[in-house]
Amino acid sequence: MESIIFKIENGIAFVTLNRPDVYNSFNREMALGLQKIIDDAVDNKEIRCIYITGSEKAFCAGQDLQEATAHDGLEISDIVREHYNPLIQKMREIEKPIVAAVNGVAAGAGANIALACDITVAKASASFIQAFSKIGLIPDSGGTFFLPRIIGMQRAAALTMLGDKVSAADAEKMGMIYKSFPDETFEEEALAIAKKLASMPTRGIGLTKRAFNYSCHNDLDTQLGIEEQLQTAASITSDYQEGVSAFLEKRKPTFTGQ
Repeated sequence: MESIIFKIENGIAFVTLNRPDVYNSFNREMALGLQKIIDDAVDNKEIRCIYITGSEKAFCAGQDLQEATAHDGLEISDIVREHYNPLIQKMREIEKPIVAAVNGVAAGAGANIALACDITVAKASASFIQAFSKIGLIPDSGGTFFLPRIIGMQRAAALTMLGDKVSAADAEKMGMIYKSFPDETFEEEALAIAKKLASMPTRGIGLTKRAFNYSCHNDLDTQLGIEEQLQTAASITSDYQEGVSAFLEKRKPTFTGQ
């Protein structure tokens, strides 16, 4: 069985983590496979949005501990350095939107991979847990970077140190994710977001993502300069010309992603 199910349809790259017998936890094959998918999507003009979800009941339970503790397997340092660090960097650097459709439990690295996406939505019955402290580890996969910035230092410290489970509704309330949806309509609602993104100005969205990445480190003056540069770049895209023309002509724009 493939560890990742992948297809491209209507501008969306559908990525389904597919190791349901272990709650879609990551092994080396899955981690390197997802890295390659993102690498390939960078220059693939057919792909205008990436949609990541899990098969069956879970989104992703994090690292497969059988692999991490195998006597002839990889060291923890190898796993973090070769699997998760490059994956998070690629997810943030690709200038196309990534939607995480969290269909079940997202634990450990699985939770932090979901939070590294651009828009994260969850099924009402799904949950998030920073499970690292339960086995004496620290949050990886960008968890110590993204979580305090998203929900604040106090909440981030409590959730990571105590290992509390967070419901989808509570994750939405604290701003950890964008929205939660009822189980019955989750797939339809999550897919609608991806479809809308795939029909929008991909270059402009990508430049917005770049600006947000810079904002994590810049002061206001530096960020204003970045906005000027990126706005100039956005203004010479075909989609900007189409957007302005459609506005003036009082019609719906047809964006190509260029």
